[in-house]
Amino acid sequence: MSGVSVSTDPLLQITGLTVEVRADDTWRPVLHELDLTLHRGEVLGLIGESGAGKSTAGLAALGYVRNGSRFAEGSIRFDGRELVGAPERQLRALRGLRVAYVAQSAAASFNPAWNLITQYTEIPVKRRLRTRQQAEADAQNMFKTLLLPDPKGIGYRYPHQVSGGQLQRAMIAMAMSCQPELIVFDEPTTALDVTTQVEVLTAIKLIVERFGTAALYISHDLAVVTQLADRIMVLRHGCKVEEGDTRQILDKPREPYTKALLGQKIERRRSTPSPAGQPLLRIDSLSAAYARRVSVLQNVTFEVGRKQTVAVVGESGSGKSSLARAITGLLTPTRGTIALDGKLLSPRMQQRSRSDLKRIQMIYQSPDTALNPRQQIGEVLGRPLEFYLGLRGKAQERYVARLLEMIDLDQSFARRFPEDLSGGEKQRICIARALAAEPELIICDEVTSALDQLVAQDILRLLQRLQQELSASFLFITHDLATVKAIADQIVVMQNGMVVDQGSRDSVLKPPLHPYTNLLLSSEPKLDPNWLTQLLATRAQAYG
Repeated sequence: MSGVSVSTDPLLQITGLTVEVRADDTWRPVLHELDLTLHRGEVLGLIGESGAGKSTAGLAALGYVRNGSRFAEGSIRFDGRELVGAPERQLRALRGLRVAYVAQSAAASFNPAWNLITQYTEIPVKRRLRTRQQAEADAQNMFKTLLLPDPKGIGYRYPHQVSGGQLQRAMIAMAMSCQPELIVFDEPTTALDVTTQVEVLTAIKLIVERFGTAALYISHDLAVVTQLADRIMVLRHGCKVEEGDTRQILDKPREPYTKALLGQKIERRRSTPSPAGQPLLRIDSLSAAYARRVSVLQNVTFEVGRKQTVAVVGESGSGKSSLARAITGLLTPTRGTIALDGKLLSPRMQQRSRSDLKRIQMIYQSPDTALNPRQQIGEVLGRPLEFYLGLRGKAQERYVARLLEMIDLDQSFARRFPEDLSGGEKQRICIARALAAEPELIICDEVTSALDQLVAQDILRLLQRLQQELSASFLFITHDLATVKAIADQIVVMQNGMVVDQGSRDSVLKPPLHPYTNLLLSSEPKLDPNWLTQLLATRAQAYG
């Protein structure tokens, strides 16, 4: 929380705001008569599931609506000035100077051709607030404030030369380059592992406390919002459900939907022993490198039993996704073997038989990029049915309908396009596409990280049900330890491309813990406003 005294006059006042989006020549509301007040030095958390209107409300604070949308009615006043209907020149003068925006994906928001310090200095120099030399000095001071390594030198690196957490902090620094009065943080930690998330949350906390910056913090993770927000507003279907002080929302929520967000937990399954006999998948002494120079996997060994879920956990850069690429043949190992049901697999996907390809399928993290936007869902699901099972025509249509039924969607979805679906529905389609090959092993690579809590729980329950019905094995790659605790039979902990801890769920998660496993567990946010402060104090005491 900000801990900064707030003024009586609101910095941001949104009244009766309705935002509409154009669809099929008609306008439909995505934000309904929203009222929102934010004072200087205050942090307001906006939470809710996908489609709740959180990002729409955040962008409205900049006087902005996405293409194909419009302000239908209502008022947005920033420091007393009306933004609805304001000239574009006036809005451009406001954005980046007095109001800044921090997006979810730093990697997609930076220009890959410019180094970090050039992108930091662009706006203050262009607005003639600083000379280039002054702006570079400011950048180095801000990098130091945000605890970035080598603050004098890191600015001369390019976006691809720093980690995800460092890049997200560099984006926060860039947002602060003109010391705005308001920053909109739009899911800034959603795709980050727990240890990196702590770094970014610490950076945001430092900014709002040190500079008295007001903030809208948008997230679907209530535990994260709790660490920063003075007040919390709950949105659903474009409407405000509830609003109150953070402690009141946590201790005495009034609305059933808020209570559902607070209490939503997936039922923990019992850890099952691996059936006797040969494992389905065995990875033995596997090593791999990119461009034959950058080592990403080192001597990795573990097994996946039949009908089991093995969770692979670790922070960004630990080698989790590289492991998935090696298993599927997309990354050629430098040494070691991969065996499926006792048969050694070719290290290259192109050299594997169609039968081998069929037996291992993958579900990717982002359904938005995994689905072809130009194909109807029936085509998306039909392609693997034709490739692996030889199904065409009516037989394919019947199987598509069966797949949709398996993922709890009706047959009408076959005629829709991905853009017509919610985030959770698109991820269900990705699951169905993997199931179309009738695989024995399904690799789930961060399949719930971009989803809100309620939708993520639905997806996990679906996967658990399908595993029981189809007797499939899962390799579940994730940085969400709550998910690991709920679904894993076995856990593999990775750090710097190596396995540092592994075993049954209970043996890995119960004391005595491996030091790195303990670091991961201690970095998992709690529904306690004091959690981050206490964590930082404990680590400062431990490490001096």
